[in-house]
Amino acid sequence: MKNDYDVVVVGGGIHGASVAQAVAACGKSILLLEQNSMASGTSSRSSKLIHGGLRYLETAQFSLVRECLTERSLLLKNAPELVRLMPFYFPLYDTTSRRPWQIRAGLSLYSILGGFGTGSRFKSIPRHQWNQLDGLDVNGLQKVFQYYDAQTDDAALTRAVIQSAIQLGAEVKVPAAVTEIKLEDKGSQLSYQENEGGLQHCKAKVVVNAAGPWINKVLDRVQPQVPRLDVELIQGTHILIDHKVQQGIYYIESPIDHRAVFVMPWEGKTLIGTTETLYKGDPADVMPLDEEKQYLFKTALHYFPELTGKEIVDAFAGLRVLPLGAGSAFTRPRDVIFLPDRPGHPRIVTIYGGKLTAYRKTAEKLLLSLKSTLDISGDCKETRAIPLYPVEE
Repeated sequence: MKNDYDVVVVGGGIHGASVAQAVAACGKSILLLEQNSMASGTSSRSSKLIHGGLRYLETAQFSLVRECLTERSLLLKNAPELVRLMPFYFPLYDTTSRRPWQIRAGLSLYSILGGFGTGSRFKSIPRHQWNQLDGLDVNGLQKVFQYYDAQTDDAALTRAVIQSAIQLGAEVKVPAAVTEIKLEDKGSQLSYQENEGGLQHCKAKVVVNAAGPWINKVLDRVQPQVPRLDVELIQGTHILIDHKVQQGIYYIESPIDHRAVFVMPWEGKTLIGTTETLYKGDPADVMPLDEEKQYLFKTALHYFPELTGKEIVDAFAGLRVLPLGAGSAFTRPRDVIFLPDRPGHPRIVTIYGGKLTAYRKTAEKLLLSLKSTLDISGDCKETRAIPLYPVEE
């Protein structure tokens, strides 16, 4: 049994999967360890959107938006069975905090950053068509813009990337929980507990900590101690309503605190999310809060009166990792941060943050930073050109 690898990745979410794919595409040996099941954490509890992040324009995160729109285009091309373009509707009322000219300006910039492609077009919906928008309340409605972004099954996308990594030569062990990481001069020694195989050991030139909400808990198992960032875990809850919107996805503004909330079709019902609530417990115990569920339902009901009497049939919550900083979670930068244990030739690198849409680019950037450590010559298969296909659970 092989126990000496170029890279060992801890975490089987979308970022762990993408790192495994990128490393394997360069012909390097890689082992991915996941303590529960693939995409069992945040990567199955997102808003299911592959998007540029229209709201990030307000905080001048232009490079992030451009990057995400580029990655969206690649996914639409490489994973058409997993990612599909959807119409988004942005209704503006006399009580909405943003004016129509502001949204038009934002959508124009969004189109420019998206390269003016098919998925970058937007328009204003004529007033005589407003009654076709799933019962959207027209009282006080001033304008409705339509633009495009994409929707996916986040867990299915993660499984597809993992399958791609395996086909390229990656090894995957699940469930397998890391118990100890000992740093040596030229690499690391890892111990991990397999569900049926008992305590196992392996070596790695580099460990990539992609454990999402558990990243700092993984660092607790590293000897000697390595640098870490202070983070906040931000809970995002979604609810599922026994009702289906038909026309597309709605980008609405909460009348309570003016946060963005999405109302979208999902598996024959309507998915509504998300919240941003500070979470301080064990990541394994995250659960939707009653106040979050009511917040989301009241927000949707404010715009869609036909939801009156409908039931919340399901709810789920995931955790986002945000480095500690000033301002609210809603306005905090979403750039990914790589934190190595030492400059030059790291033995362990921790991935903080990151977006579902930009997962492939995140792995590409990480691999570039490890090029000398892993002795990558440049003979890599381009992940931007690798097709992805659905995988059965």
